[in-house]
Amino acid sequence: MISLFLKKRRLKSPYRLPVLNTLLLPNGPARAGLFEEDGINEFNVAMSATESAYSNDLVLGFDPLVENGLNEEGMITVVLPFVKTAREGVQRLGKLIAQYGTGETNGVLFADDNEAWYFESGAGHYWVAQRIPDDAYAVAGNQLAIQEVDFNDSRNFLYHQGIQEFVEQHHLNPQPTGFNFRQIFGTADRSDAIYSTPRVWSGHQMFSARQATNETPESQSLPFIMKPDQLISVFDVQDYLGSHYQGTPYDPIGTGDMHDRHRYRPISLAKTQESHILQMNRPHGNDIHWLAMGVTAESSFVPFFADINETAAAYRRGKLPAQPNSAYWIFKHAGVLVDSDIHNLLPLLEDVQKNVNQAAIKFIEEMDQAKLNLDSNWEYYITKQNTAFAQQILRKYQQLTAELITKLTDNSPLNFNTDENL
Repeated sequence: MISLFLKKRRLKSPYRLPVLNTLLLPNGPARAGLFEEDGINEFNVAMSATESAYSNDLVLGFDPLVENGLNEEGMITVVLPFVKTAREGVQRLGKLIAQYGTGETNGVLFADDNEAWYFESGAGHYWVAQRIPDDAYAVAGNQLAIQEVDFNDSRNFLYHQGIQEFVEQHHLNPQPTGFNFRQIFGTADRSDAIYSTPRVWSGHQMFSARQATNETPESQSLPFIMKPDQLISVFDVQDYLGSHYQGTPYDPIGTGDMHDRHRYRPISLAKTQESHILQMNRPHGNDIHWLAMGVTAESSFVPFFADINETAAAYRRGKLPAQPNSAYWIFKHAGVLVDSDIHNLLPLLEDVQKNVNQAAIKFIEEMDQAKLNLDSNWEYYITKQNTAFAQQILRKYQQLTAELITKLTDNSPLNFNTDENL
């Protein structure tokens, strides 16, 4: 999983609609229960809990992970309904982990109208959180990311009250001064260099190319907080979440050396189940959860307004085996067909993606205007309109699938040049 956190692009999705949080694991067995990933409560506090990371063995030796602790899939449920601000979300999650422990190392995003925070657990019970500055962004890629912690700056840092004593008692800080959370609690091995840091490097190259000229894909000291070269749009974020090192030697479907093409783990993978962009602080509070089902590079982000009270039925299905009436499998079907002849068929998919983006912007503009003019029944109206739009996008992908199947018939090994009259 990759997380890109933008201040003033506040994260938001409708917590009232748990389906948006549970349909994201279509290959999860039903008996496993809900695997919630992101949401928003009635106080417009947003939370996204999808970022798995790793702690080093030294730290875990002194504070092991807790087998039955609070893990990623349960964090939304026990935090989001109980907080009124992003800061309260950080504090509640931190308190729960300090008390009950966690069985995983995780990064969690929080935001409201005023602040955006990134929270990281670094061991069984210890954690820190940093506020993202108003003019900055942060990228985290399955690796602890927060660096220097200023314990005297309560506006920008929150933390487990015993973390300094814990580190001092067990001599965990490799530096004589400062408190670099990533260095003390995280990992910096070969797997990080090929799995995590290249994706962070990619984000910096995309959004801060003028500043990141000396960065390399395998650097273990990439900065957590970055300022973009220019304002970052929702479509910029979509491009990043769907990227696979295009324009570099590391693109798996590029023209580089075979070794380079498979050197680093790309952001968009064949096994990706979903990507979400949670866009907040929009006009009239008309916030949006953009959801891409399946492989991000071969899917489209569909906007769901936060005020809807029901989600289109197709977006609530995602079990195995593949279901033809499931949004996940409809997007996945088109992508699998493209994969069979990607260089020739990808342009067809890209045309659909562009069409969807343009339609989404038009739809959002219409709904923003509608909210201004509707005095009542807004939730009923936006739910009906959003459901229709989401279904419209599925029809576009079903039409693409039909076109792809038709074209792929010519690729069959059973083809033979015969008299066309026979």
